[in-house]
Amino acid sequence: MSQSAALEKTASLAIHAGRRLLWLLVVFLGITLVSFVVIHLAPGSPMDMETTLNPNVDRQAQERLAEFYGLNKPLYEQYADWLNRLVHLDFGDSMSTDARPVIDKITERLPLTLWFNAVTLFLSLLLSIPIGIIAARRRGGIFDKATTLLVFIGFAMPGFWLALLLVIFFSIELQWLPISGLRSLNYAGLTSWGKAMDLAAHLVLPVFVATFGSLAGWSRFMRSSVLEVLRQDYILTARAKGLSERLVLFRHALANALLPVITLLGLSIPGLISGSVILENIFSLPGLGQLFFSAVMGRDYTLIMGILVLGAVLTLAGNLLADLCYGLADPRIRAGISMPGR
Repeated sequence: MSQSAALEKTASLAIHAGRRLLWLLVVFLGITLVSFVVIHLAPGSPMDMETTLNPNVDRQAQERLAEFYGLNKPLYEQYADWLNRLVHLDFGDSMSTDARPVIDKITERLPLTLWFNAVTLFLSLLLSIPIGIIAARRRGGIFDKATTLLVFIGFAMPGFWLALLLVIFFSIELQWLPISGLRSLNYAGLTSWGKAMDLAAHLVLPVFVATFGSLAGWSRFMRSSVLEVLRQDYILTARAKGLSERLVLFRHALANALLPVITLLGLSIPGLISGSVILENIFSLPGLGQLFFSAVMGRDYTLIMGILVLGAVLTLAGNLLADLCYGLADPRIRAGISMPGR
């Protein structure tokens, strides 16, 4: 490749990257605008938590609170003020009674939620990919029928209902596991091994419920993807050349079968912070999901927007990561060859 051709290719890539980043910025602004409008249109306001149950609060006090929070301004001015703070990486202060910075509240709860959902996603993929491959390879067999039954049970069973059943059985009836929370009362006096076992005992039920709920969908999707790839002409050609079924499956079919899974994996990244709202409340886990639920119930606008911004950033990052993984899984994309239907 000549130097001019290389420069032209580099410039083309730079222009493409710039357009992509500009489009991501537009999408991000659209997400924040819609979220800001929707949460302000919901019934109630942050002042209700401080004034509704207090008979001594008069109309003037409510107006002063509205002025203090900036809620007396038109909605577009409120959004402009919030966006101006966001540009300076200032998420503002919480509208709850503690009035703490939003970023401090998020950073306190984020590690547990990230760890919990990352472990759940890892276990789901670790189990569902082999299950989907084996079910596709042995289509119509006992294993395929058993996993199909598992899928129907997983889709039909609500996660909160399964969580309550497991709590009743393992925590109340058998008393093997703690009911809720993250640590026992005697956690500080335990040894390092005891602390690790105590944390594991508190997290085993929520991790199992979350993994079981997503395992059914992932395994069925992987099975369908493998079956679709096995019907392609190049798979028939590989078999006609006398290649073993194992070589055809793992060398030729699996890479293309993983492409749709990679797409879903990229879209699952926002679930690392928002995928455990219900379970964190059922098991009283002090994570970001529980914080988001309390913020919604308390109409804490600044805290809600802070968490939604984090989710929007992860959503856009997930799309970029999916594109990069596509290039790693498919050499045609790395070579710049367009795929059919894309």
